[in-house]
Amino acid sequence: MKLLIQNGRLVDPAAGSSRVTNLLIEDGKIAWIGRQAPEEADQVLDAQGLVVSPGLIDMHVHLRDPGQTHKEDIVTGTAAAAHGGVTTVACMPNTTPTADTPEVIRYIIDKARSEGSGVNVLPVGAVSKGLKGQERTRFRPLKEAGAVALSDDGMPIMNADIMRDALLRAGRYGMPILCHEEDINMVHNYAVNEGNLSRQMGIPGRPAIAEEIMVMRDAMLAKETGQPVHICHVSTARTVSIIRSYKRKGVQITCETCPQYFTLTEDEVLARSTLARVNPPLRTQKDVDGILAGLQDGTIDCIVTDHAPHSAEEKARPLEEAPSGMVGLETSLALALTELYHTGRMSLAEVLAKMTVNPAAILRIRKGTLGIGADADLTIFDPEELWEIDPSRFRSKARNTPFAGRQVRGRVKYTIVNGRVIYDYRTDGD
Repeated sequence: MKLLIQNGRLVDPAAGSSRVTNLLIEDGKIAWIGRQAPEEADQVLDAQGLVVSPGLIDMHVHLRDPGQTHKEDIVTGTAAAAHGGVTTVACMPNTTPTADTPEVIRYIIDKARSEGSGVNVLPVGAVSKGLKGQERTRFRPLKEAGAVALSDDGMPIMNADIMRDALLRAGRYGMPILCHEEDINMVHNYAVNEGNLSRQMGIPGRPAIAEEIMVMRDAMLAKETGQPVHICHVSTARTVSIIRSYKRKGVQITCETCPQYFTLTEDEVLARSTLARVNPPLRTQKDVDGILAGLQDGTIDCIVTDHAPHSAEEKARPLEEAPSGMVGLETSLALALTELYHTGRMSLAEVLAKMTVNPAAILRIRKGTLGIGADADLTIFDPEELWEIDPSRFRSKARNTPFAGRQVRGRVKYTIVNGRVIYDYRTDGD
């Protein structure tokens, strides 16, 4: 099977290149790039006026499968990913049962292969059994089953000795640990940021320092052990400063943030209620500014979604009782382009690096590039198209987003995985 993509603007952050040219895919690999027309292809896509990028990699996704499939499952979750231009997802282990055994890891991989949309699904195994932070899982069997990383996401690993031991053992198998950073004794299950909003609403809040203390601890552990650590969903300006400082010391620390943390403040809760309840919570404008600065100077390595689907009934509960989280697979590229590229804060290549080559490097997977011989995972999008986010058109089962009705600029046209077009806007009702 030969697929020719013609006249697209190829932007490859890994190579530092951007040019209008043609690209030929053969047998699932990038076989040729150049201006001269190659031999006849089986399928031709005209990408004139469009950007051809390495496929987006979202290293922080909740597919809810197994066990919570009323919220999402591998079928709908991967369809949402394809619709959003995401070709690879790393799915978190807080499923039911927890992805803390090889059997659950294999279930996820097998179902993704047999029933998914074609998106690459990389399971993340649990650091501790049942995400309880008390007894470490067996890392080697998890890796052999197909786990690409380790995390107790949704729950912090409060015991520093267990975290230190996990870093040392994970290092033996080349598995990064992805850390949810909150001191659980300070945040409980509070719904909003501690500060003006919580005082205005008369409810307790989650203090920023609960995140920052844990980030500092794990940065110190990374320095002491010499092992890499990855900080999930950074939400505060001081967290960015801590990570920046440790990076300058040569510590192996990387991090990610999500569109909600560089676009929204805690005030969004007043307008959107439970749809704006996320974990960690939306913070202040000062924090948004700090995260934008961290994205611009490279302190923040990745843009992810923390795609966290919930049912409408769950999100209809009172604010203090509703679950935290929002969906994001179908809006992340558009929000990043709108808020970072079209504002002039970052170049297109800089934005795409945080959604392609950088997460690939952290997960140690051979993805995120348009080089000859690379896997033919591509995202093709119109960087200029204006559209309105309409949750009723989502492929996800869930609709819980505070971005409903927002005008954004930049829209996915094709998603290609292993040389196969798995999303085509011309035949998909968009």
